[in-house]
Amino acid sequence: MRERSADEEAYHVGTAAMSTDAALDEAFTPSPPTEPLTVAEPARETPVHAITQVLVVGGGPAGFAAALAARRAGAEVLLVERYNHLGGLSTGGLVIWIDRMTDWNGRLVIAGIGQELLERLPQDAVAGAPRNLWGSNSEDRVAYWRERQGAFRDTVTWSPMIDPEWLKYLSVEMLIDAGVKLLLHSWVAEPLLDRQRVRGVTFESKQGRRAILAEVIVDATGDLDLCARAGLEFEADAKAGGGGIAHCLNTGWLWAGVDFARWLKFKRDDPQAHRQLMTDAGEALGFAERPVVGWSNDVALFLGPRLSGYSGVDVTDLTRVEVESRRRMVAHLDHFRRRAPGFENAWLMLSAPQIGVRHTRRLIGLDKLTADDWRQGIRHHDEIGVSPSPSQKFANVSVPYRALVARDAENLLAPGRHMSCDPQTQAFMREIPQCWLTGQAAGVAAALAASREIPVGELDAGALQAELRRQGAYLQADADSTAAVAGGPPRGPKVSITADTPAF
Repeated sequence: MRERSADEEAYHVGTAAMSTDAALDEAFTPSPPTEPLTVAEPARETPVHAITQVLVVGGGPAGFAAALAARRAGAEVLLVERYNHLGGLSTGGLVIWIDRMTDWNGRLVIAGIGQELLERLPQDAVAGAPRNLWGSNSEDRVAYWRERQGAFRDTVTWSPMIDPEWLKYLSVEMLIDAGVKLLLHSWVAEPLLDRQRVRGVTFESKQGRRAILAEVIVDATGDLDLCARAGLEFEADAKAGGGGIAHCLNTGWLWAGVDFARWLKFKRDDPQAHRQLMTDAGEALGFAERPVVGWSNDVALFLGPRLSGYSGVDVTDLTRVEVESRRRMVAHLDHFRRRAPGFENAWLMLSAPQIGVRHTRRLIGLDKLTADDWRQGIRHHDEIGVSPSPSQKFANVSVPYRALVARDAENLLAPGRHMSCDPQTQAFMREIPQCWLTGQAAGVAAALAASREIPVGELDAGALQAELRRQGAYLQADADSTAAVAGGPPRGPKVSITADTPAF
């Protein structure tokens, strides 16, 4: 039997060249005391701010989907978010390239709430391959969409660019329309524990410390903050077998005033000059991040440089990476303005309000999604969604519900990038669409468990899957049926083309 190459099993090819080591400036961060010191905080009574059935902590892609799904399944839901917006890295982190939602045949396998959100975006706020091209292997079409992040492994995919401000707006309005309660500018501090149950949380805001009580809690922090503070075991081996850039941090940025069509023409017409330009940039800057076209031809996205060797749960590392990222942003701007065709009039539009973290902690759940599972094409009996596979060598990836269920807590779910999986699987389960997928499943599960007054680990998989289908999710059991979801197969987007999309 032929051994598969590492490239075949990599969800993102070439990521080793996307990161850089950096010795960050330490002069502006405080030094710790010369010997360990502690302070004693006085005991106090904390006022209860709210009581709810389902509490969702974190309003990123997983938290947004969880809150909306739980509400649509009939639960009373409160979502708490530390920033002034929802969307997490897809908005505040400027990860505006929504990774693959289609499989290698062009089938929309990540559907449900995530796709519904994309369909609601205005025409000028989303740019991606039209539905009739998904799965196309045409050389011309692949070449065109590869330059726009819309083709991978010689296949056109549904992986659009979006306007983050519209995604922020729509995320909030969809939750409000559904009846979800929101608290922004609120940072969850500690879980309230009662044996193997989490009764609620305390949170900090401008009003001081307050508490929220809940029947089921969804940890959608991305870093497993709530589970970790509850004393649950977790894994944190980002570099162990996952490879790629999972261990890197960075703050991305957007430039406006760009003529990206001119840049792409230069890249196409004179590839040798383009390679030399990027080589020179790397020598001048220490590391050159490549620009990616945004949702509009005049917007360029830079998703790095991705700095290796720093922790997303260390406040000193986070501070240093923020400063270094913006220094490199300014250096890139100066170089590109002087040397890169189409960038002469570029200007700083936005540096990401939220730092880009790919991996910190992972849940130890009732099950663990591993590379061996998807290498063997295993379909889990408690499947709650399907992810595209790393390459055409593998079947679609079946995602089990029990990988979202905390092993040692009765009422705690953890969807998103910190779900229970191995590092190689986390490399794609951390992406925005997969977080929508697992978030929607966690929300439905939370609502059903709360209504039935049972631990989340005892929930019947059939009931969970039935509600997910009702909400438009795609499951592999539906693969051979034209009635995959609520009256038909997953729909394509109403809008998915850029201003310069050719008519083929």
